[in-house]
Amino acid sequence: MSNYGAIPNLIYSDADAAVSFLKKAFGFKEHGVYKDNKGNIFHAQLILGKALVMVNTFNPDTAFGKMLNLPKNLEGYNTQTPYFIIENVDEHYKNAKANGAEIVMDIKDEDYGGRGYSCKDPEGNIWSFGSYNPFSEK
Repeated sequence: MSNYGAIPNLIYSDADAAVSFLKKAFGFKEHGVYKDNKGNIFHAQLILGKALVMVNTFNPDTAFGKMLNLPKNLEGYNTQTPYFIIENVDEHYKNAKANGAEIVMDIKDEDYGGRGYSCKDPEGNIWSFGSYNPFSEK
């Protein structure tokens, strides 16, 4: 069995809107999208470069959902933020900003190497994107 690494799993009150935003603002591509009998997305797998993220509709009635919450219910706070290694950081930043991402840490060159920025999606999840790649330093 190969080690594929970690897969961030984010929850949304509206997974359909989230998937649409993530594709448009951040450039994610659909890998798998699963809908309920009403046609609403309850789980999606999205790819950006070589990374994958899972997007789910928040359901506090499930065993797993009882342990989670949305940023809007936590006064906007996040407890985890995914970081995606990308090329063309400046272009990505401009596209994210133009498509409604709220920039929370402006784009900059980092002291530890690379260039990056952080932003919030419409539901308040914080995302970080940058060219710093700790795997290439080893």
